[in-house]
Amino acid sequence: MSDVLVLSAQIVRGLNDKAYEKRKAAALEVEKLIREYSASKETERVRAILDKLVQDFAYSVNANARNGGLIGLAAASIALGPDVAAYLDDIVPPVLACFADQDSRVRYYACESMYNIAKVSKGEILRYFNEVFDAMSKLAADSELSVKNGAELLDRLIKDIVAEQSTTYVSILAHPPLSHDDSMGPVSMPRTTAFSLPRFIPLLSERIRAKNPFTRNFLVSWITVLDSIPDLELVSFLPDFLDGLLQFLSDPNDVRYATSSVLANFLAEIRITVEVKEQQKQQSMKTYFLEQQKLSETASDAGESIKDGDGDDATLVKSSINSADGDVNWDAVSISETEGKGKGSWVPGQGVVISYTRIVEILMPHLSSHEEEIQATALKWINEFITLAKDVIIAFTPQLISAVLPSLAHLVVHILYTHIHVEIIKLEVNRNLYKLILETPTNTNPSLQPPPYSSAHLSSVSPVDSSVLLSHMGNNKETNSINTLPLIYEQADPFDYQETVKALVHQFKNDHEETRVASLDWLLMLHKKAPKKILAIDDGTFPVLLKTLSDQSEEVVKRDLQLLAQLSSSSEDEFFTRFMVDLLKLFSTDRRLLESRGSLIIRHLCSSLNSERIYRTFAEILEREEDIEFASNMVQNLNSILITTPELSDLRKRLKNLETKDGQMLFTALYKSWCHNPVSTFSLCLLAQAYEHAANLLQSFADLDITVNLLIQIDKLVQLIESPVFTYLRLQLLEPEKYPYLFKCLYGLLMLLPQSSAFASLKNRLTSVSSMGFLHLIPKRPKGVPTKEDGIKFQELLTHFRAVQTKHEKTRKQCN
Repeated sequence: MSDVLVLSAQIVRGLNDKAYEKRKAAALEVEKLIREYSASKETERVRAILDKLVQDFAYSVNANARNGGLIGLAAASIALGPDVAAYLDDIVPPVLACFADQDSRVRYYACESMYNIAKVSKGEILRYFNEVFDAMSKLAADSELSVKNGAELLDRLIKDIVAEQSTTYVSILAHPPLSHDDSMGPVSMPRTTAFSLPRFIPLLSERIRAKNPFTRNFLVSWITVLDSIPDLELVSFLPDFLDGLLQFLSDPNDVRYATSSVLANFLAEIRITVEVKEQQKQQSMKTYFLEQQKLSETASDAGESIKDGDGDDATLVKSSINSADGDVNWDAVSISETEGKGKGSWVPGQGVVISYTRIVEILMPHLSSHEEEIQATALKWINEFITLAKDVIIAFTPQLISAVLPSLAHLVVHILYTHIHVEIIKLEVNRNLYKLILETPTNTNPSLQPPPYSSAHLSSVSPVDSSVLLSHMGNNKETNSINTLPLIYEQADPFDYQETVKALVHQFKNDHEETRVASLDWLLMLHKKAPKKILAIDDGTFPVLLKTLSDQSEEVVKRDLQLLAQLSSSSEDEFFTRFMVDLLKLFSTDRRLLESRGSLIIRHLCSSLNSERIYRTFAEILEREEDIEFASNMVQNLNSILITTPELSDLRKRLKNLETKDGQMLFTALYKSWCHNPVSTFSLCLLAQAYEHAANLLQSFADLDITVNLLIQIDKLVQLIESPVFTYLRLQLLEPEKYPYLFKCLYGLLMLLPQSSAFASLKNRLTSVSSMGFLHLIPKRPKGVPTKEDGIKFQELLTHFRAVQTKHEKTRKQCN
C-alpha cells in the first residue's frame, strides 16, 4: 500500500509542522481514519497507518516529525479504544524510545503520548510495565522541569492501574509463558496476570543502586505502592532490594523519611507474618488433638465391635488410627480453613515466605555503617529478629558480636549528642542477644554436629515453624528441605562456639572499657553454659586471658579473674597448676603488675577458689623458683595478703591451729617457700603462734645483711602487730607464763629496729606489760604448743631457712 493511500499529504505536512496546533489537527485526522478502519475491521489499513507513524515520524531524525509521530500514535490509540491491545506491540516501543530523546520537548511529548496510550489500554499496558517503569525511573531525574511534570502525571496513572489491576488483570492476548522466576511468586496471585512481580524484581534490584535523590524518591514511592497491594506480597522479595533501599537512608530529608516509613511497614508485615504462623500452628495443633480425641473414641467403639465379631469395621478403624499416628505437619491445615472462613479468605501474612537468613546477611554489613540512620535501622531490625527469627539470629552470633560490641562505649562519648539513640539500640541488641543465647539449649554431646546444608534451607522456613521441625517432621520433602535432616541432629549446636569465642577475645584489643567488660561477661556466660566447648587450656585463649590481667580497667581485671577462676574450678588439676605457674611468670615479667594489681588478683582468686589450694600451689612453685629475688618479693606480697585481707581469714584460722595435722602440714608447706623472705617467715610464725621458733629465727637475723628493705619490712610488721589482725597476740602478752617466747620475739624485733616511730610504738606496747612479763621470762613448755615431737620438725625448718638465706646472700654479693 503506497504512502498516498495511507496518509494524505495534508496530514503528513501537519504532523511534520513545527506548530503544536497543526500537529494536533493532523492527529485528529489520523484518529478519524483509524476509527473508520477499525469499525470496518480493516486491520491492514490500521497497521499501515501505525507503521507510517512509527517509521516516518516517531523514528525520524527531525524533532518536529518525532513529536508529530508521538501525538499521532496517541490519537490512534484513542481511536482504537478497547481494540488497542492487539496493536500495542507496534505502538509502545517507538514511544518508549522517545523517552531517551536528546530533545526535551520530544521527551515531554513521549510522556504525554504514553499517558494517553495507558489510559486507553488500562490493564494491557501492564504487559510493558518493566519497560515503562525503566523509562520513567530515568525521567524522574530529568533536568527539564516540564519533562519531570509530564513523567509524574504518567507515573500517577501507571500506579493507579497497578494498584487496581496488577493482581487480577489477565491479557486478552496469549498468556505469557510461566518462567522459573514467576513460579517463585506469591501463591495468592494467578500466574497468567499481565503484571508479574517476579519479572519486575530483577529490574528493581538493578535500579535500586541509583544515587540520584529524585530517582530514589521515585523508587521508594513505587515500593510503597507495590507493598500496599496485599496479594502481591512484596515482602517475600525484600532481600532482592533491601541492601540498596537501606542506602537511601543516607539521603536528605524527603527520601530518608519515605524510606524509613516503607522499611517500618516491611518490618511490621514480617511481625504480622510471624504472629499469623504462630496462630496457624496453635490452631493446627488444636485441630490435631481434637481429631485424635475423636479417633480414640472411635477406637473405643471399635473395641466393642471386635467383641461382637464385627471384624471388617474394626480393621477399618485400626487403619484410620495408624494413619493418624504418624508424623504431624502442623502447616497442613491453614488458619482460614480451621476457622471456617473458606479457602478463598485472605489473612494478612498467610502463605508469605520470608527469607530471614538472607535478610540478616544483608543487614550485617550495615551494623557498622558510618551513616547513623542506616546503622540504627539495621540494629532495630536485628533487635526485632532476635524475637521474630531466633533460630536464624543465633547462627549469626559471632558476626553480631563483632558488629555490636566494639562501640558500646560510645554511649558515654555521645551522651550530649543525637547519636545516643544508636548506642542505646546497640546496648539493647547486646542485652537481648545475650539473653537469647543464655536461654538457648546446648548440645551436651560435642560429637553431634549439624550436616552441611545451605542457608537457603533455613531461610525459607519461618522461625515459628522451624522450632518444631525436628520434633514433628513432615513427609513432604519438597515442602521443606530441612525436614530431611536425621533426628540425631536435633541437638546439634545452634551456633559456632569457637567462632563466637574468637570474636569475643578479639574485643579485648578494643580501646573502650565497656566493650572489654561486655566481652568478658559473654565469655563468663558461655563457659558457664557450655564449659566443655570453649576455653580449653590449649586453644590459645588462656594466654590472652592472663595478659588481660594487665588491663588498665579494674572492672576488666575483676571479670577476667572471675573467668579464670571459673575455668579453674571446672577443669582438672593440670589446668589449675598451669594457671598458677603462668600467673607467677606474668608477675615475674611484669613487676609493675605485681605492685599495682598483685593484691587485687590474688584476693579475687582466693575469694572465688580454694585459698589454701592457691597458697599451697604458690608455695610449691616458689620453693623451686630460680629467680630468688622475685621469689622474695612474691612471698612478701603473699604474706601481706595472708595477714591483712578478709578473703583469707579462714586460712589464717587454720594456720593458728597447729595442734591439728592439717594445720601443721599447711604451716610447713608455706614455711619452706616463705624462707625466701626473712620478715615474712617471722610473721608467719607469729601468725601460727610458733613463738619459740620465731625467737630462734631472730637469732639467725644477726647473720643476715640488715638492709634498708629489711628494716622497712620490720617497720611494716610492727604496724601490723598494732592492727586488729594481731589482737590475739597483744592479748597473749597478758599471759607471760603461757607465752614466754612471745616477749622474746617482740623484744628481739625491738632490738633490730633503729630509733623510729615503729621502735617507739613497739616499746610503748611492751612497757605497758613489762611489770607482769619480765618476772616470768623463764622458758616453759606451755600446754597446747607443739614441739618437735608433736609433728613439726622446727630444727629442720630452721636449717632450711638458713640455707635459703645463704643462697640469697651469695646472689646479692654476685650482683654487687
